[in-house]
Amino acid sequence: MDKNETKVVQWFNSVDWIQAGGRVVAILTITFILVFISRRLIAGLERFTALHGHDVESKKRAATVSNILRKLSTSLITGVAALAIFNTLGIPIMPFLATAGVAGIAIAFGAQSLVKDFFRGFFLLAGNQIRQGDVVQIAGKSGLVEDITLRYVQLRDYEGNVHFVPNGDISVVTNSSRTFAYAVVDVAIALDQPVEPVMQVMREIAAQLRADAVYGPKILDDLDIAGIEAWNAGGITLRARMKVQALEQANVKREFLLRLKQAFDHHAIQQPRNTMVVVEKSQAAERAPVPEGPPPN
Repeated sequence: MDKNETKVVQWFNSVDWIQAGGRVVAILTITFILVFISRRLIAGLERFTALHGHDVESKKRAATVSNILRKLSTSLITGVAALAIFNTLGIPIMPFLATAGVAGIAIAFGAQSLVKDFFRGFFLLAGNQIRQGDVVQIAGKSGLVEDITLRYVQLRDYEGNVHFVPNGDISVVTNSSRTFAYAVVDVAIALDQPVEPVMQVMREIAAQLRADAVYGPKILDDLDIAGIEAWNAGGITLRARMKVQALEQANVKREFLLRLKQAFDHHAIQQPRNTMVVVEKSQAAERAPVPEGPPPN
């Protein structure tokens, strides 16, 4: 029997397993209770914030912070419980603490990207830049924020793909979920089509949308027509926008374009068409006599 095996046997014989087992059970019970209480307190804080929040933005922020606090509290309580169990079983915890300190220094030097992710994640949360439920574009990826931690942001795009973006890779955040948005519409018409009647039709369709029971609450202001955005051989492009609730710009834009197309058909408004000019040879050229004689050398 070597020296290590001897130490294990001595440690095993020195432990009062009946008493230690009772303490371990007590520690696990207290750990479960503490985790349960911490989660209930955090959930209560989230409900209190949601109940007294003045807008949807504060509720989203409360949900995001609560999610982070739940994970941190669970990790902290579990770590302390593990150290208490080691101490109960007679396993010295100082070597673990020393190893953890050395490992922390090694991580600081060898895993700088991880440290960068945590710092960037902290400032993302502190600055209220991203919350769960937001639609954002970060690090070349866009989608719905399903989860956010101090390490990464989890996005799900329109096709259902899930992207895990490290916080350290996030330099610019484009958030489409803040308070309101604009449904921007570009309408192309033919060059010889009068512009004013088209603008009038666009205003009428926008007024119908605002009076609609489904789309009316989503629209926050009247249609704003900027005017002619482009004018070239392909036609004239008119640009307009409607102020809508956040994340409703796509739905309102689709319905507006659908109704606008029907109105264009009803009023016979001309739109650009691709044209092709075909030049035919004259019949005389086609029937020109072929010169007689031997072929040229």
